[in-house]
Amino acid sequence: MRLMARRDQGGNVANETLEVWFDGGCPLCTREIALMRRLDRGRAIRFIDVAGPDSQCPIDRRALLERFHARENGVMLSGAAAFAAMWRAIPVLRPLGLLARNRVVLKLLEALYLQFLKVRPQLQHLFRAREA
Repeated sequence: MRLMARRDQGGNVANETLEVWFDGGCPLCTREIALMRRLDRGRAIRFIDVAGPDSQCPIDRRALLERFHARENGVMLSGAAAFAAMWRAIPVLRPLGLLARNRVVLKLLEALYLQFLKVRPQLQHLFRAREA
């Protein structure tokens, strides 16, 4: 498992772990994760393809495929909160992730995410058609 170092409130180095589950069968998802991997130069994130035969699912596989999930320091997150955790682990996106710690901002991001989920099947179909 990859570890990322950070300083705790006392100034000591603490290790955080971040795992991100994604749908490797979704062309939209694989493109997004490819971008996140490129941005994750410190290799702070462990990306796990839920569509893979050897994926270890900490919760129901269907739930992992329906919404974006991440586990940050042992805490399972989904939706906008999971995206925010991933952003915090990537230096260039960290300001967005920190902003999402604000309840109002996170609530707005979650509302936007729920709207995205409504059009996700159409977007997946469009991306699959483009790849064919």
